[in-house]
Amino acid sequence: MSSSQSALPQYTIADYSKFALAGAIGCGTTHGAMTPIDVVKTRIQLEPTVYNKGTVGSFRQVIANEGAGALLTGLGPTVLGYSLQGAFKFGGYELFKKTFIDYLGIETATKYKDAVYIGSAAIAEFFADIALCPLEATRIRLVSQPEFANGLIGGFSRIFREEGVGSFYAGFTPILFKQIPYNIAKFLVYERASSLYYGFFSTPKKDLSQGTHTVVNLASGLTAGFAAAIVSQPADTLLSKVNKTKKAPGQSTMGLLFSLAKQLGVVGSFAGLPTRLVMVGTLTSLQFTIYGSLKPALNCPPSIEIGGGGH
Repeated sequence: MSSSQSALPQYTIADYSKFALAGAIGCGTTHGAMTPIDVVKTRIQLEPTVYNKGTVGSFRQVIANEGAGALLTGLGPTVLGYSLQGAFKFGGYELFKKTFIDYLGIETATKYKDAVYIGSAAIAEFFADIALCPLEATRIRLVSQPEFANGLIGGFSRIFREEGVGSFYAGFTPILFKQIPYNIAKFLVYERASSLYYGFFSTPKKDLSQGTHTVVNLASGLTAGFAAAIVSQPADTLLSKVNKTKKAPGQSTMGLLFSLAKQLGVVGSFAGLPTRLVMVGTLTSLQFTIYGSLKPALNCPPSIEIGGGGH
């Protein structure tokens, strides 16, 4: 082991638990706060001919038809699901990034840092989606069919009772197609943007004020959020559709996905993109800011940086 390798922080299970907790709080709170926007975005995706007056007009339409409380539909599964996902996403990213660096060595990892970011984000997201999928299926069902059940427990138990465990994972394939590219773009662009923005300051990063770190986290997160939203939008639309559409007798999940994708077309796949850019850009920016602020508060060790990037 080289001296630079031995100088890397050595994390314990407790450290990874703190990373996971910070990620859970960041993702759970931001996604929960974005529930009204997500309700409108999902309605636009599922019924574009009904909700065809843009984001603001669709907000007014939902409130006029169902009351302001409808904008909080799916809040329970959103907070719980994305808290679990955030724990796996951020904690897993730190775990797999460290694992790759230990395996490759810091010099090789620095040379191929984009591959390290991509691999770490993809693997972390796979496990995060296993935890998220049942709750995301419940959320979409509640948003698309407001009369289906009253809240998280009612919706979850009814799906389980009437359709079985497999129904929770009907959208697992599209959620992977959505979330893995999303998470790759999110962390890769964040790492690159963070490195770029810190480069604008003549003062060394370690000597910058906490306020400056917060501004960089916000800007880097916003940049990453826009990139992630665009990359993952077609699969996000497909996920909304597949969780509302029952398979025909003998139809496979892949068959249903291909059928829905054909119906949507390219234009239909990007329905609701402006709304989602606002939502994803904002929540990603806030997630990285909350995550970066909570780590010192939780006494987390610093994240490993590769060639000057990182957070």
